[in-house]
Amino acid sequence: MASPETGGGWFRRFHEAAEDAPSLLCFHHAGGSAGAYHGLSAALRPAAGLIAVQYPGRQDRRHEPVLDDLDKLADLAAAQVAGLVERSGRTPAFFGHSMGAVVAYEVARRLDAPPPILFASGWRAPSCEGERRTHPMSDQELLDDVARLGGTDARLVRSRAFTRMILPVLRGDFMAIGTYAYRPGPPLTCPIVVLAGDDDPMTPVETVQDWHLHTTAGRDDVHVLPGGHFFLDDHRERIAEILLGRLAP
Repeated sequence: MASPETGGGWFRRFHEAAEDAPSLLCFHHAGGSAGAYHGLSAALRPAAGLIAVQYPGRQDRRHEPVLDDLDKLADLAAAQVAGLVERSGRTPAFFGHSMGAVVAYEVARRLDAPPPILFASGWRAPSCEGERRTHPMSDQELLDDVARLGGTDARLVRSRAFTRMILPVLRGDFMAIGTYAYRPGPPLTCPIVVLAGDDDPMTPVETVQDWHLHTTAGRDDVHVLPGGHFFLDDHRERIAEILLGRLAP
């Protein structure tokens, strides 16, 4: 059962881990929630503890406004993560998928001490320019994007109850990532390990190659796995193996 961590409703832990196990802080994709990492948490236990970040505006935070500005989201999340680090006495490794990779990166930039490692999954390097969407998307455009990328049961996409719940979240998150503009600054000092799907329509493999430009640690592993944008869901055990290989003391 999920149990909320302290931090103003920002953190969720799904499974217990060994007392001395490394920790992994996970940032979810656009339109998603902390629950997206439940399966990965199960795959990592007890060797590593997973804490998932819950952005405002969804699930148990649905009465809060969705943040449609990624920099503001990163500012608020960084303040909460700094508090988590202070309470625990250590900085967890970071993992982010899709929009979550950018949020994880921007949060890491805002901390006094970087995470020991950043895993960037399913998104291009911040300095690699992609399509920017500065105009609000229609309901149908949003749902078409969800259908194109997969990761959501097609029956849910056709459900009126589901679409009423998810559309405000999608609209805010897509605006946040669509208007994000990378601002050059000092690189991180931690390694950045990249994961990508070989058939991802949103993030072609060539667009992830420049993540190493955003760290002084140099070029690191780029793991390309079979699948589309949500390749994560099809390869949890393999991804857990990759993560544990780098998280081990």
